[in-house]
Amino acid sequence: MGDLSGRHGLIVGVANKRSIAWAIAQAAAASGARLALTYPNDRLEENVRELAAAIDDPLILPCDVTRDEQIADLASTLDREFGGLDFVLHGAAYAPSAELSRPFVETSREGFRLALDVSAYSLIGLARAVAPLMEKRGGGSIVTLTYLGSERVFPNYNVMGVAKAALEASVRYLAADLGGRAIRVNAVSAGPLKTLAAAGISGFSSILQVYRERAPLRRNVDLAEVADAAIFLLGPASRGVTGEVLMVDAGFHVSGI
Repeated sequence: MGDLSGRHGLIVGVANKRSIAWAIAQAAAASGARLALTYPNDRLEENVRELAAAIDDPLILPCDVTRDEQIADLASTLDREFGGLDFVLHGAAYAPSAELSRPFVETSREGFRLALDVSAYSLIGLARAVAPLMEKRGGGSIVTLTYLGSERVFPNYNVMGVAKAALEASVRYLAADLGGRAIRVNAVSAGPLKTLAAAGISGFSSILQVYRERAPLRRNVDLAEVADAAIFLLGPASRGVTGEVLMVDAGFHVSGI
C-alpha cells in the first residue's frame, strides 16, 4: 500500500461501514494521511461521525454536492484547516429508487437531472473548488468511483449507467484541463459490492453470481482490494497516471460470455 504520510485528503461519499468510500478512508488513514470526511445531510451525519471515531483526528464537514455554496464553504474550511490538499476521493452517487425499478425508457426528466447532478456534475464542482488547494501543495490527485454499467447494460442499473458514463467522460476532460496544474484525475471501476447503493438494485444477487462464474479470477472482489487500488491512484506511486479508469473487478470486463 502507498505511503500517504504527511498528506491531507478529502473523502466524499461515506454513508455507512459498507461504503467503498469508507474502506478507502480507512486505508488512507492507515497509510498516514490526515482526512476530512463529509456528510450530505443530517440523516447521515451521525453515521459518518461514528465511523470517523475509528481514525485519527479527522475533520467532519457538511457538504451537499448539489449546492455550490456548500462546496465553496468546504473548500474554504479545508484551506483554513489544512492549508492545502493532496487528494480527493469522490464517491458521491445517487438516483431515485423509482428510476432503478422501472424501464429505462420511462426515466423521468427530474430523475435524470438529479442522477447526473449528484453522480457526475459533483465531480466537476469539487474539482474546481479544490484545484487551488492542490496547487498550494504542488499538485494532487482526484479519484472517483464508477462501474461497468457505464459501458454495458446491467438489469435495473438504468439511469445510473448513464450517469457513470458521464462521470467517466468528465474524468478525461478534467484530466486534460487540470494536468497543466499537476493535478491528476482518475477513476476506479469496481466489481459489484454489497453497498447501500447496491441494495437499491433489484436482482443484485444474480449479478454477483454471474461475476463469480464468468470473471477470470472466478470470484468477486472485496472492499480492501478496491481500497488498495484507490490508494495507488491517490498517492505518488501513480504520479504518471491520469485520465484512467482502473478496473478492479476480478477481470470480468475482459470476458465476452
